[in-house]
Amino acid sequence: MAFKLVISESNNSHQMEVEAAESKKFLGLKIGDEFDASQIGLNGYTLKITGGSDKNGFPMKRDVEGPRRIKSLLSGGLGFKPKRDGQRRRKTVRGNTVSDDIVQINTIVAQKGKKSIDELLESEE
Repeated sequence: MAFKLVISESNNSHQMEVEAAESKKFLGLKIGDEFDASQIGLNGYTLKITGGSDKNGFPMKRDVEGPRRIKSLLSGGLGFKPKRDGQRRRKTVRGNTVSDDIVQINTIVAQKGKKSIDELLESEE
């Protein structure tokens, strides 16, 4: 399944579609892992995975191991914003590993290349 890759760099963010053949390279990566972005056409860049969401819209959570989906009791943070002190709620979240069910991966730039991301993305089109 193809997915979207969101790349954040300081104040700018870029979104690109990754084809199904290329998306197999990301399977098994976890939140916090860095990968070489030359495989998606961004030569010289290294990207760090910060999160994502699955096909049903559930967010990936760093604390949950594996690609599974669980119902977790949350008191704040990712997936739940409490309205008052002490409020908790059971919410569904996805694990920290990229699998076939993931449709969006959020990344930040860990290492910059020689050209800007805008120039590299324009040359692909």
